[in-house]
Formats: sequence, C-alpha cells, structure tokens
Amino acid sequence: MLAKQREKIESCSGVWCRFHDSHPEYLARHYWWAYLWRWGVWFFDHQPIINAILFGQYRRLSQRALHDCMRERPEGRMLQLTCAYGSMTPSLLKVMDDELYLMDVAEIQLSATRKKLTDVDNKRLLCARMNAESLAYADDAFATVLIFFLLHELPPDARERTISEAIRVLRPGGRFVITEYGACPEKNLLWRLPLTRFMLQRLEPFLASYWQVDLLAILDRYARTEGKLIRQVDEFHCFADFYRVSVFELEQ
Repeated sequence: MLAKQREKIESCSGVWCRFHDSHPEYLARHYWWAYLWRWGVWFFDHQPIINAILFGQYRRLSQRALHDCMRERPEGRMLQLTCAYGSMTPSLLKVMDDELYLMDVAEIQLSATRKKLTDVDNKRLLCARMNAESLAYADDAFATVLIFFLLHELPPDARERTISEAIRVLRPGGRFVITEYGACPEKNLLWRLPLTRFMLQRLEPFLASYWQVDLLAILDRYARTEGKLIRQVDEFHCFADFYRVSVFELEQ
C-alpha cells in the first residue's frame, strides 16, 4: 500500500505534487494555492480578503456560528473541525473560559491559527494534526462540534467520511454547528450570471456535488449507524439563501 502511494507521488507531475506527500490528493491538487502554499496562506488569511470571498457575509456568518455554538452551550469539550481563515478561532477563545480543540490536516494552517492568538489563548488551544476523515479522538468525546466552510471543499466520499467521524465523536446531547453554502441557488443572481457561476465552480470543484446534498438525511444516516438520533434545531440563512448556518443536536 505504502509502496503504491510512494510510486504515485514519484510519478506525479504539476505544481500541486510538491504538496501531495503529506496531504490528501484532492487538497493538494485543487487547493494547494489557497491552503498549503505559504504565500497563499499569507494572502487569504486577511479579513478583507476572506470577507470579499464570501461576498461581504463573513461577519454575519461567523457571528451567527459563534452565537449558535455558545448559546446554552452543552457542558463539555468543543471541537473546531479544521482551521478557518478569518477570526473564527480567536473569537471562540475570547468568549470561552475553557479549552478549544482544533484539528487540521495541514500544519501550515495550524501554525497560521496560532499566530493570531495571544500567549494566554494559545495555552487554551489544543491543536492536533489529523485528517477529518479519520479522527483520533475517542467516541463521544465532544459536546460541541463546529464546521466552518469545509464540507463543500471535500469530494463526496471524503465528505461522508468526515460527517461520519464528526457524528462519532459527538456525544448524545451534543450540538453540531455547520456553516456552509445553502441549497443550489438557482434563483440567486450569482448563479444566474454565467461568469460568476463558472468562477464559483472553477474555484470550488466539489461545490456542485455539495449543492445536491440533503445534509440532514446524511447526518441522520450516520447518526443511526452510531446508535444515535439527530434533529435539526435551527437554521439561519443570509445573502438570499446563498449561505446558511445549520444547528443540529443529538438526542440524549
């Protein structure tokens, strides 16, 4: 298995291949320029840039996700499933009085997040490098799991494995907060304009498949596999339903 993987890496051609040795292929191939290349990380992790990428909606979405994570928060540990550009992690630590767990498959992303924090907050951030498709955390380890704009960047099989793992590590009575694109926005101006639709699908190659996902149905399927029951308790839409923050809870 390892020999085949090494052979595949050695025969690889293209700029993205230099990032493939320690990262998932889809991440290296499609997103190296945004998440793995140091100059890309430097450029994109500026508040005006990330706000522009989200068409001016970053503040509304991040504040809503923060509100949904902290409002009557279930007692127990919180996991942020992969890093996120912008102020999401510092904002969480600012309103929390305990530790925040953060994992990501890319060390450069974890390092970039640490640099945004004070020395005190860095001591409360428990970072781990791992793949969201195969978490090293124990079953039922967390009371809250936050995903902030990750699922649309995963191919369908990786997306389902990530959801399955998130459900596995979330304890009964726990809360799952997902900030993402809404359903396929056929009536939204950005979709109706050919140029913006082309650019979105060019830059986000897995977004079209995500738009076809019934998120609650997938969550329900994997929850039942784990012997758990999940229900949706809230959903916030903005920018003509282009984005949404969805809140789910596992039954006690």
